[in-house]
Amino acid sequence: MARKKREFTTFNLSFLDIMSCGFGAVVLVFLIMNHAIETEQQEAHQDLRSEVDLVELDVADGQAGLVQLRNTLSDVDREIVEARGRADRILEERDKYRALLKELEQEETASNPDVEKLRADVESLEAQVETLKQSAADASGTSARTVTGQGRGVYPSGLRLVGRNIAILFDVSTSMLAADIVNIKLMQAQLAAYPPGTRAGDRVLASSSKWRQALRTVEWLTSQLPIVASYQVITFSGEAQFAVEDTAGKWLEVADQSSLDKLDGALRKITPGGGTSLSKAFQLAATLQPVPDNIVLITDSLPTQGDGAQFDRPVTPKQRVDLFNTAVSKLPPGIPVNTFLFIMEGAPLAPSLFWNLANVSNGSFIVPSGGWP
Repeated sequence: MARKKREFTTFNLSFLDIMSCGFGAVVLVFLIMNHAIETEQQEAHQDLRSEVDLVELDVADGQAGLVQLRNTLSDVDREIVEARGRADRILEERDKYRALLKELEQEETASNPDVEKLRADVESLEAQVETLKQSAADASGTSARTVTGQGRGVYPSGLRLVGRNIAILFDVSTSMLAADIVNIKLMQAQLAAYPPGTRAGDRVLASSSKWRQALRTVEWLTSQLPIVASYQVITFSGEAQFAVEDTAGKWLEVADQSSLDKLDGALRKITPGGGTSLSKAFQLAATLQPVPDNIVLITDSLPTQGDGAQFDRPVTPKQRVDLFNTAVSKLPPGIPVNTFLFIMEGAPLAPSLFWNLANVSNGSFIVPSGGWP
């Protein structure tokens, strides 16, 4: 009997064949998905590359503009220096003509046409000086010079640095070394062991944050003076004197950069010491001709000395108030007093009295923060 032929159906495939088919289907799906992902990534990369190219173009344009701005600033600085040089030469010629004019006026043989011609020359030179000053003001703004650094862009609220003749009174007494008695005594002992002028002594003085801040305040003030104004700086402790010795009694031109450089050098050679005679500072400021039309006072407490000898014993709070009132009475009337007070430990009455002085004189009262200017 013949064997019956087995019928073929799909259900007769082996399990391995089924698994192979399934694996092939998974691989096919994976290949399709992977291709789609790669296409999306390429498109995303192209978009990002385009954005990067745009940013790089913006950066290149900004760098080109920055170079152009720097070149412009250099040209302006050069023009200012040239204008100041011309002003100095014209001032020398003016002084020479004035001296000659004075001699001619004193001579009986001088003819009126000669005198009138010299007067006209002097007036012409003075007009040229004013024109150069205005040109410098237009080129550089209303400030005398630029000072950079942390906090220097902040202008103290209420301060008005206006006027033709501005006097800065700078307290250089012992208390300007630190904000409290203990640290003042400590720095005094260190400076006695290592005098300023030596490397160690200079490091000790440089470690006084209060003194450094006071010096920066003077530097900031001179950078904010109107370019067409005149100024003078008076330092005071037990005595008062002009900061730059060979400028005693003279008003200095803000446009004269060399005078500002001399001032910076003179102040950095000072070692704070002695008591505080505010009265002598006000009296010396009053000797300037013409008298100041604006005073900026940099100090830290009420005065400890007056016009006479020092006290034999520590000054009481009442005595310090009396000394302050006496000093204020020495001020010429009508002058605004703007006070920068670096508050000193143990002087609770100082803020109220200096605030009242600012209020009465139509000035301002400022207590600088630790990081200013």
